[in-house]
Amino acid sequence: MIRPLACSLACLVAVAGLVGSVAHAAPASVKEAFGNTIVSTYPDGRKGELWLQAGGAYSAEGRRGDMSSGHWTIKGEKLCLKQAKPIGVPFNFCTPIPSSGLGGTWSAKSVSGEAIKVKLVKGHMKG
Repeated sequence: MIRPLACSLACLVAVAGLVGSVAHAAPASVKEAFGNTIVSTYPDGRKGELWLQAGGAYSAEGRRGDMSSGHWTIKGEKLCLKQAKPIGVPFNFCTPIPSSGLGGTWSAKSVSGEAIKVKLVKGHMKG
């Protein structure tokens, strides 16, 4: 069961610049993610997708097609994610929040340390 967790959290690194602990407290660049898709591209070309909900929930499809979901919060200048399904994770994964918004691309690291490219794409894609 480690594989779904690793894929899910790696995909979720992408969400760093795009969520808030409550929608009204989220910066404008974060609010742009609601209703759109955050796409993470890995060195092997595979992509993971992430969908944020204004109320603090998320769902994701990892680069291997594994689905996951959980909750997000903002702590200082970092986005913190906690996976609930397919398996609960007893820790938060936190990552810095970039300033890129819709259409913006930025570099990040997956939970496993891989360099990934992240882009916020208009609309709700696959998931």
